Amino acid sequence: MYYDWKEKTNTEELRVVCNLIRNGEIVIFPTETVYGIGANALDASAVGKIFVAKGRPSDNPLIVHLADKRKIKDIAEDVTEVEQKLIDNFMPGPFTLILKRKPIIPDIVTGGLNTVGIRIPENIIARGIITYSGVPIAAPSANISGKPSGTNIEDIRKELEGKVSAIVDGGQTSIGLESTVVKVVDEIPVILRPGKVTPEDIDKVIGNVKIDKNIFRKINMNETIESPGMKYRHYAPETSCKLVYCEDELDQIFYLKKYIKEYKGDVVVIGFDEHKDKLFLEDKRFISIGKKDDLDGFARNIFSNLREADKMKPYKILIEGVKKEGLGYAIMNRLIRTCEHDMFIL
Repeated sequence: MYYDWKEKTNTEELRVVCNLIRNGEIVIFPTETVYGIGANALDASAVGKIFVAKGRPSDNPLIVHLADKRKIKDIAEDVTEVEQKLIDNFMPGPFTLILKRKPIIPDIVTGGLNTVGIRIPENIIARGIITYSGVPIAAPSANISGKPSGTNIEDIRKELEGKVSAIVDGGQTSIGLESTVVKVVDEIPVILRPGKVTPEDIDKVIGNVKIDKNIFRKINMNETIESPGMKYRHYAPETSCKLVYCEDELDQIFYLKKYIKEYKGDVVVIGFDEHKDKLFLEDKRFISIGKKDDLDGFARNIFSNLREADKMKPYKILIEGVKKEGLGYAIMNRLIRTCEHDMFIL
């Protein structure tokens, strides 16, 4: 079933969607970050359907979505003062906090860990579905595992239709990157996956923040992870990608041209408006990521742009990188994993 709620939520359809979730089915729905594919987080059998639909490895934990801060105590315990401060400042929003879980959360949700990631989305459709379902909803991004996340229904409908019981279309997501994931260790927030909530944002609230070493490194298959999106091939189209970033803008253009020549022009460049004319590419071979100073636009459109580039079936997709600061941490984290660490950084 497909429901179009881009203009407004249909109450009768909302009742149907919530009944599906209560009855152990899986549903695609929008959040402010990316689309999610969700199930009743308390129903291990229902959650198992998510892994099947996505082809997701079983040790890749899911995030549990709630509609109300007061519900956190139902699924997590021993919340510290620092954790509560993070909850108060960043929830609802594009922020996930790793907490000690209660036994009510099945092992399949957490990959067998004794912790659970909890998020309260801002998106009104997501909040409505969670509220009226009356259960916490476990939901990873709505895409086939490893592919770019879905930020609009048209990008993901073909690959997931028939694998879920309902698809709720809320239009383009407003952020376009998955939530920031944080775990508090020794009273210090540690960012396990960067997102819209930046290290600088957290530092202003807590006065301290660390970035986990795994954000930019290649993780071995036998390592345990606590955040989704960090271990396996992720966010990647079928076409292989290369990330190019130089601190000096002229160097960046030089090396983009170098790789275009090396790949005999059989490339698509996802790059900044300001660089298009300097690369001497056909219009169809250049996909604009926006202006250099518009990182919000970059984040919002990167997954759709990757899918668009992939449809052209080039030999290589070249992607311009950004400085690792603020939202740039999240963008570079996604791009490095998109390119499977095939990158030139100067």
